[in-house]
Amino acid sequence: MTLFRLFLATCLVAIVAYTSVTITNHGFNLLPVFFGDMAEMGWPGQFNLDFMCFLALSAIWVAWRHQFSAGGLGLAVLAFFGGMLFLSIYLLLHIQRTGGDIKVLLLGEGRAA
Repeated sequence: MTLFRLFLATCLVAIVAYTSVTITNHGFNLLPVFFGDMAEMGWPGQFNLDFMCFLALSAIWVAWRHQFSAGGLGLAVLAFFGGMLFLSIYLLLHIQRTGGDIKVLLLGEGRAA
């Protein structure tokens, strides 16, 4: 679990640093670029579609883990739009809360019981 925590922390730092530089150089103009690449039907768009599917999977898992409660649906929106920035923080917090119990981490407390 220590290596996984280190991976998540490294991803968090890298994403924050890279995003900060990108916003400084290009502003918050993500969506037109993201969907524009997809509309061109090239490799950048294919990558964006693939990535968006992973974001959707992450959001569905977070909502499911929280049994589709109102809070879980709110977290799912954050998961979809926050990507790895959200998921790394979310998992680090829940690893701490669950004491590293992978069953509880993946299934949530209600389903793991």
